[in-house]
Amino acid sequence: MTQYAIITDLNRCVGCLACTVACKVANGVNVGSFWIKTLRIGPNPKEGGSGDWPDVEMYFLPVQCQHCSDPECVKVCPTGASQKMADGTVQIDKSKCIGCQFCAMSCPYNVRYLNEEERVVEKCTLCEQKVAQGELPQCVAQCGSRARFFGDLEQGVDGFEAPAHPSELSCGYDDMQATRVTLKDYVEPYTEADIHHLPDVGNGPELMYLLRSDRKWRG
Repeated sequence: MTQYAIITDLNRCVGCLACTVACKVANGVNVGSFWIKTLRIGPNPKEGGSGDWPDVEMYFLPVQCQHCSDPECVKVCPTGASQKMADGTVQIDKSKCIGCQFCAMSCPYNVRYLNEEERVVEKCTLCEQKVAQGELPQCVAQCGSRARFFGDLEQGVDGFEAPAHPSELSCGYDDMQATRVTLKDYVEPYTEADIHHLPDVGNGPELMYLLRSDRKWRG
């Protein structure tokens, strides 16, 4: 089996919103709608600290469709428009969607919305049109801090990929995008205990967040 997913290193994410903007451009997301929302978590007092600056901690949390293993949105869809695909992603067949929004109401993460013009529900697709051509999702390809990595969970998260950073190559944009680095070889050391998911209510969220133990996870 295949389960495509993204892992975001929250110790590297600077909250620049490049992923949000790149997603909107690549997928034609309407003004006022988002497939990725970046939340600010904190500032919160450090453990044992005073709670006053600089004794605080904060991180940014990009939230999008989690492409769950047992998605609630698929269960409640009356027409079969929401589907769990062979590659592990959750997709919407717009030709079957009647705009009832049952899926949006059942999603624990509030990441679906009704496209008012087309009267169909939309959300993150993990850029299926790009992945099918061997490319990375746009939010991964355009992350300036190299905090986002894409891959197949069945192959192990250590091998998730992102483009090499331009500062490390004497090449143009196209060559940079074609040169991949892996999570394990690129980011700071991490353990399995540092990998987190959004709250699971039985749906099995598959996207992951890397936050090392020096900060508190408040997903």
